[in-house]
Amino acid sequence: MINKDIPLVAIIGRTNVGKSTLFNRLVEKNQALVSPIENTTRDFNINQVNWRGFDFQILDTAGVISSSSLKRKMEIDEDGVQRIEQKVQKQVYDLIKKADLLLFVVDNKAGLLAEDKNIVNFLKKRDYQKKTLLVSNKVDNFKQRGDVSEFSKLSISDPLAISALTGSGTGDLLDVVVESLKKGIKIQAVEKKEEKEELEKINLCIIGKPNVGKSSLLNSLLGYERVIVSEIPHTTREPQNTEIIYQNKTLNIIDTAGISKKGSKSDGLEKYGIIKSLKSLREADIVLLVVDINDEITKQDSKIVEQIVNEGKSFIIIANKWDLIEDRNTKYWTKKINGHFPFIIWSPILFVSALKGEKTNKIFDLVLKIDDARKTKISDTVLSGFLNKMIKKHKPTRGRGVKHPRIFSFKQTWVNPPKFEVRIGSQEDLHDSYLRFLENRLRENFDFFGTPIRVSVKKNKKVHGKADN
Repeated sequence: MINKDIPLVAIIGRTNVGKSTLFNRLVEKNQALVSPIENTTRDFNINQVNWRGFDFQILDTAGVISSSSLKRKMEIDEDGVQRIEQKVQKQVYDLIKKADLLLFVVDNKAGLLAEDKNIVNFLKKRDYQKKTLLVSNKVDNFKQRGDVSEFSKLSISDPLAISALTGSGTGDLLDVVVESLKKGIKIQAVEKKEEKEELEKINLCIIGKPNVGKSSLLNSLLGYERVIVSEIPHTTREPQNTEIIYQNKTLNIIDTAGISKKGSKSDGLEKYGIIKSLKSLREADIVLLVVDINDEITKQDSKIVEQIVNEGKSFIIIANKWDLIEDRNTKYWTKKINGHFPFIIWSPILFVSALKGEKTNKIFDLVLKIDDARKTKISDTVLSGFLNKMIKKHKPTRGRGVKHPRIFSFKQTWVNPPKFEVRIGSQEDLHDSYLRFLENRLRENFDFFGTPIRVSVKKNKKVHGKADN
C-alpha cells in the first residue's frame, strides 16, 4: 500500500525493457515476476528502499503499450465490461501522477524507438519531465556504454547507464534518486520518524481457483482499486502484497494468481504464477479461501483445502458472489459447503459480494479472532485435568495390539498453530480415532476458532528389563 509520508519513485517505460528486473534489484528481493513475454506485469509492485539512510518507496508499473493508451478514455464493451488493457494503462497513468520521481527505463540493446519518443512527448506535455530520470538498461558490458548517448536526443536528463540483471550502475542510480528526492521534497517529510514499537504482523493470503473474485475481494478490503479486476481467468499473474494497520496490528495481505490443474501443467506465465501462489500459501498464517458460490465445488477446491490443512494454516471460507443467489438461506449453503469439506467444519464461512462490498467489512475482525486462537496456550495442569475427564468419558482406543494403551501425559508442544502430544507406552498403540476424539473435545472446551489442531503420539523410550513409567 502506498505510504503518503514517504517519497514515491515509479519505474515506467514501454513493455519488456527490464522494469521488473530493475525493481527486484533495487529492493533486493525476487518480488516481481520477470519474463521475456511482453505485458507480464499487470498490477504494480511496491516496496520500501533505504539508501544511505534515506527512505523511499519504489514502484514497478505495467509496460506502457503506447502513449495514446495512457490518455485514452475508458471504453466499455457491449456487455458493459471495461477492457483489461485499458484498466492497466489507466492505473499506470494514475501512478505517474502520484509519483514524486519517475525512472523512465529504455532498452539500450534495442536502441531509441519511436514509442520511447512518444512516451517522452506525453510526459513533457504534462510537465512530468521535471520529475523524470532517464535510465538506459541492459548495458551489460563496457563496449555497450557507447550506445547510451543516443538516448540524449530525448532531452530529459543525462541517461544513466545500468544493468538491472548484473546490478552494474544501480548504486550510482540510487545516489541520483536520493539526491533528486532531497531537492524536490521537504526534508521533514523524508526524515526517519522516531522508532515506534513494531506492530505484530499477520500474513493473510487470498487464494482460490481462477476467476472466483480474489482481486475484487482485495479491492473491496482496501477500499480502492489496488489490483486489476477482469472476467479473464489468470488476470493476476503474481502475488501482490499490501500492508494495512487494523486494530493496532499489521495485516500483510497477499492476492495470488488463481490455482488450476490446467494452469499448473502449462509452460507459460500461468505456471510460474501458480508456483508463487503456493509459496505465498506456505508463508501465510491465515488463508482466505475464495469460492464462487454460484459454481459447484470441485476436486480442485478440495485439493486446495487439503494443502491448506497440511500446511497447518488457519482459514476462512469466503463464499463470494452472494449477491447473485436468489435464495439466501445461509444454513442451507453452509451445510452444502461443509458437505464437500467435512473435515474442516471448524472453519468459519462468510457469504459476501466482493464486487458490491457486501459483508467484506467483517473479514478483518474474523482474522483477528483466528489469530488470537492460533496463539492459545493451555497449561500442563489444565490439560492434565482435561485428559482425566476425557478418559472417564472414553477409554483410550487401541490400534494394533491386544490391550488398551495407557496415556502418561498430554501436553501442548507448540502455538501458532496449536500442536499437542500424547505420550504412551513403548509397546502400545493408540488408534487414530482417539486422537480425533481428543481434537474435537479440545475444540469444545477451548477457543480454537478457525484453526487446525494437531495431536500426535509419542512413545516412551524402551528400557530393557524395565516397564514403562
